[in-house]
Amino acid sequence: MTSSTPEPARRTLLTLAATAALAGLPAFTAFAAPARPADEPAGRTDARHLLWWRAPGDAHSLIEQGLPVGTGRLGALASNDPGRELLLITDATMWTGGLNDTLDADGQFPYGRDDFGSLTLLARLTVDLPDHDLGSVTGYRRTLDLDRGVVGCTYDQGGVTYRREVFASRPDDVIVVHFTQSGGGRYTGTVTLEGTHGEDPAPSFGASFPGGLRYGAAVTAYGSGGRVRVRGDRIDVAGCREFTVVVGGGTNYAPDAAAGYRDPSLDPLKLARTKVRDAAAHPAKVLRRTHVADHQALYRRFDLDLGTSTARSRALDTWERVSLRHTGGEPDPELEAAYVHFGRYLMIAGSRGSLPMGLQGLWLDGNDPDWMGDYHTDINIQMNYWMADRTGLSPCFDALTDYCLAQLPAWTDLTHRLFGDPRNRYRNSSGKTAGWTVAISTNPHGGNGWWWHPAGNAWLCNTLFEHYEYTLSRTHLERIHPLLRGAVDFWEARLVTADAPDGTGEVLIADSDWSPEHGPLDAKGITYAQELVWTLFGNYARAAEELGRDHEHAGRIARLREKLYLPGVSPKTGWLQEWMSPENLGETTHRHLSPLVGLFPGDRIRPDGSTPKEIVEGATALLTARGTESFGWANAWRALCWARLKNAEKAYQLVVNNLRPSTGGANGTAFNLFDIYQTGPGRGIFQIDANLGTPAAVSEMVLYSRPGHLELLPALPAAWSSAGSVSGLPARGGFTVDLAWRDGEPTSVRIRSTGGRRTTVAHAGTSRTVALKPGESVTLNGFAR
Repeated sequence: MTSSTPEPARRTLLTLAATAALAGLPAFTAFAAPARPADEPAGRTDARHLLWWRAPGDAHSLIEQGLPVGTGRLGALASNDPGRELLLITDATMWTGGLNDTLDADGQFPYGRDDFGSLTLLARLTVDLPDHDLGSVTGYRRTLDLDRGVVGCTYDQGGVTYRREVFASRPDDVIVVHFTQSGGGRYTGTVTLEGTHGEDPAPSFGASFPGGLRYGAAVTAYGSGGRVRVRGDRIDVAGCREFTVVVGGGTNYAPDAAAGYRDPSLDPLKLARTKVRDAAAHPAKVLRRTHVADHQALYRRFDLDLGTSTARSRALDTWERVSLRHTGGEPDPELEAAYVHFGRYLMIAGSRGSLPMGLQGLWLDGNDPDWMGDYHTDINIQMNYWMADRTGLSPCFDALTDYCLAQLPAWTDLTHRLFGDPRNRYRNSSGKTAGWTVAISTNPHGGNGWWWHPAGNAWLCNTLFEHYEYTLSRTHLERIHPLLRGAVDFWEARLVTADAPDGTGEVLIADSDWSPEHGPLDAKGITYAQELVWTLFGNYARAAEELGRDHEHAGRIARLREKLYLPGVSPKTGWLQEWMSPENLGETTHRHLSPLVGLFPGDRIRPDGSTPKEIVEGATALLTARGTESFGWANAWRALCWARLKNAEKAYQLVVNNLRPSTGGANGTAFNLFDIYQTGPGRGIFQIDANLGTPAAVSEMVLYSRPGHLELLPALPAAWSSAGSVSGLPARGGFTVDLAWRDGEPTSVRIRSTGGRRTTVAHAGTSRTVALKPGESVTLNGFAR
C-alpha cells in the first residue's frame, strides 16, 4: 500500500507474501491468550524508577551500553541508535552442548563449548532508518522505565519529535519495537533479522545444534500511513507515520530428563511465526498495556526510598550520576535506591517461566561468554536468587526450583555412575556413593562441567529451603523434599570420622574437598562444607517435621549433625579457620568468603550473644582481612556479611564500591549499570550476580530476619539515616514489613502475616512480640529511642 492509497483505520499488516508465510500454522497453544487490560497505569517518573542517558548504546559495546528487556525466557539488549536500532536477542535455553557424561583423565568433567556447552545468542534484529543518523538529530534522550518495563528514546529532527519504545511482553511472548512521532514526520527504512550461527538473513529462520536442540525465530512488522512489505530477506518500511516490529523465537528445550531435555514434537520455527503473527493482530498500545500490567504486578509489590539526593545530582543523567557519586564523594540515595530497583527489574525480566539466570543472566553480546555463561554452584547462582524473596519477587525464585528438580534425575545418575571414579580426587574414601551432587559448573542438559563440587548440593538445597522460610509454601517444601533427601543421603555416605582438634573426641568431617576457589585441593573438614552440611541437616529435620515424614531417618541425621565438627578460631591468625589448620593456606584477600557461609547466608554465627564471642570476633577478623576491594559479586557478599555484623558503614562502602564507574574493563558499573568483572588488563566482562546480590545486601541492611525474629534497621548507614521508607519488604517466617524512619529511628512499622503466626520485632534493644493470623496486620509504635 502506498501513501497515496486511502489509509486503513489503524495500520497495515505485512503484504500478502509475508502473511502467507505465517498462515496455515497451528493455533498457539503454549498458554491461553492473555487478558487485555482496558487501561495502562502511568509510570512513576522519579529518579528511583526512571533511568536516563543522553546517548545511545554503541553497537560494538552493547554488553556495557545496551539496555535490557526480557520476558524471563526471551531477552534482548537494545542500542536505541536513532538511525540503526540494534537488538541482540537471546533465549535462556539457547545452549550448545549436552549431558557431558564422559570424564577426563583426572576424573573431572570436560568444560568446553561443544561438550559442556554454552549459552549463545538467538538472533540479531536491525532496524535501519537512513535519514535518522545520530549526527542529524537534537535533544536525544534515552530511558529505562523500571516501573513500566519499557526502554525508549526520543529525539528531534526537522521540527518533528520521534519516539520509540522497546519492551519484552511475557503475556504475548514476543519483543516489540514501536516507532511513533509527532509533528508530521514519516519513517522509511528496513527491518532485518539474522541468526548468529551461520543462518542467512530472513524474516524467519530455523536450524539445530549437533546436540539436537532445535531453534527458530521470526519477525513481522505493521504500520500506518505508508507501506510495509517483505522484500527478499528484509522487511521494507516506506512513508509510515508509525510502525511496529514484533520479533519472537525459541527452542525445543524441555525440562525433562527422560526426554533428553528436548521436545521432539515442537517446531520452534512454526511456533515463533505463530507468536509474532498473533501479537501483530493487536495495536502496539494494546501489547504495551498488556505487558505493563504483567510487569507491574510484580514490580509494585515492593518499594524502597533511601532519601532525597542533592539538586546537583538530580540534574544529571544516570551515567553522570554514577560518575559524580564516585568523584564527588557525596551520597546519592536516589541513585542507590534505583540500583536496587534495577536489580529487581533484571530479576523480573530474566527469571520467569524458563531456566534460571546464570553468570550473565539473559543477556549476551556474542556466542562466547566467559565460563560459558553457565550456572556456578559455588556462589553465583545462589547469589542471583538471594534478592528474589528479599525484595518482593518470590515468584521469580521458581525458575531456580524448577531447574534443580528438572536436573535431579541426571545429577543423581551422574553421581552414582561417576563420582566414585578412582581418578576423582574428591571421591568418598568410604567407597560408598548415594544421593546426588553437582560440579562447580552445571548446564541445562543435566550435565556437569568444571570440577566436582561435593558441597554444592547442600548449598543449593539450603537456598531452596530459605525460599520456604519466606513463603511458608507447603507445596514448595513438598517439591524440594527429594532434593533435600538426596543431598542428605550423599552426605550420610560421605562424612568420615576424625579426632577433634581440641582433643574432645571424635567428630564427623567432610572428605577431601576444596574451599572454593581457594587453598589446598584435597583438604578434609573444610569450614565451607562443615557449615553447609550442618545447615542442610537442620533444614532436612525441619522439612521432615513440617511434612510429617522420614521421622526415623531425620532422627538419625540429627544425631549425625550433633557430631559434626564446627570451626574454631586460629590461634595464629585470630581468624575463623577456613581449614582444619591454624595456618592461613591461601590468599588473605581472596574473593570468596567460603569459610563465612555460617555468617551469611547461614545463621549459625550471630552477633546477638547466642554465638560464642570468640567465634563472632574470629569471623569479623577474617572478614576484615578479606578487605573491601574485589569483584562486584565479592563486594556484595562482603556487604551482606557486614550487614549481619551490624556494621552499617562498611556494608555501605561495599555497596558504593559496586557503583563505581567501570572504565577500561575495571571492576564496577558500566554505562548501562551492568556490573563489570575485570578479567585482565584492560578487559572486563559482564557478570550479573553483583547486580542481584547488592540489592539483597541493601535489604539486609534495612531488615534482618530469621523465623521468629525480625530486627529493624540493623545496619542503616548515615547516608540513608535522615529519612526513608520501604514497603512490601518480606521477612523469613512468613511476614512482610512496611517501615519508615527518620534520623535513623523507626517512625512507622506495620507487620503483615503472609502465613506466619508469631515473631519478635526488635530495634536497638527494644523488642515486641507479634501474634497474627495469616492475612492480619498490626501497626507498632514505641521503637524510637
